[in-house]
Amino acid sequence: MASVQEIRQRLRDQRIESLRNSIEPLLAGRTGAGVWLFGSLARGDWDARSDVDLLAVAPDQSAADQLADVLLGAGLADDVIGLSQGRWLERQRGDDPWWRGICRDAIRLQPLQRP
Repeated sequence: MASVQEIRQRLRDQRIESLRNSIEPLLAGRTGAGVWLFGSLARGDWDARSDVDLLAVAPDQSAADQLADVLLGAGLADDVIGLSQGRWLERQRGDDPWWRGICRDAIRLQPLQRP
């Protein structure tokens, strides 16, 4: 019999895989774009009331905002932040504690990094 922790991990893994599969076709033709999961689901401390938080990164802010709208329109997240690649790099290098937490916990959903 699986422990509660094992069941939670399996459910989290399934939810993340489902997000990856749903996001993949939405990135078709969006060169340089990527989607990251952050928040409680990424950290692993989610519960039944937790929302899905995504970060849409694209070469420029306009493309990032468009991707964020597509993700929201597809019902894949409750909150989506769109950032240009430059702004995302700034946040990763910055000292804002909120962004440091996001950068530490974020899970890249798409495109997947292949070995």
